[in-house]
Amino acid sequence: MFQGWDSFFQITGSAAATLTGLLFVVVTLTERRDRSRMLRAVSIYLTPTVLHFAVVLSISALAVAPRLGLAARVVVVGAAALTGLGNGIWACIGMARRTPGAEPPHWSDFWLYGVAPTALYAALLVVAVALWGRAVWSAHAMAVLLVALLLLGIRNGWDLITWMAPARGADPGAPDAG
Repeated sequence: MFQGWDSFFQITGSAAATLTGLLFVVVTLTERRDRSRMLRAVSIYLTPTVLHFAVVLSISALAVAPRLGLAARVVVVGAAALTGLGNGIWACIGMARRTPGAEPPHWSDFWLYGVAPTALYAALLVVAVALWGRAVWSAHAMAVLLVALLLLGIRNGWDLITWMAPARGADPGAPDAG
């Protein structure tokens, strides 16, 4: 089903692995932030972004794995889609439930950390079913969704960096201003 797609999946998988590593570097930028605020941000913002990269990496590796049966591929793609779907819903709920007195999330956060990933993972679930049915378009649709997840992860990673980085030079004794 994925004959001729080797280069595509090697590129997307490598990109996802590299970007995952860069996100670990981003985490080091949180050292001077309020711990409770950072734990909430990790749950709602960072974990889904890492998940996008992990899904792209896993599915890319799965697609180029030799002699792997269709059932195994469908199970992994379906499990990744369900995990992402649940995580997207969790992010939407987390943004809706705010701590009293906390600053509300930016309007784009709900759409780009919650709704867009939820829609992409719902579409990936449809692709898993299409893969099982050996639909001709399923490989193309999966490729589009993986690139969309990769681009969304890049956008959200950049958003996280621009939110975290200003605190780097702050006085460690001063209250968190962000």
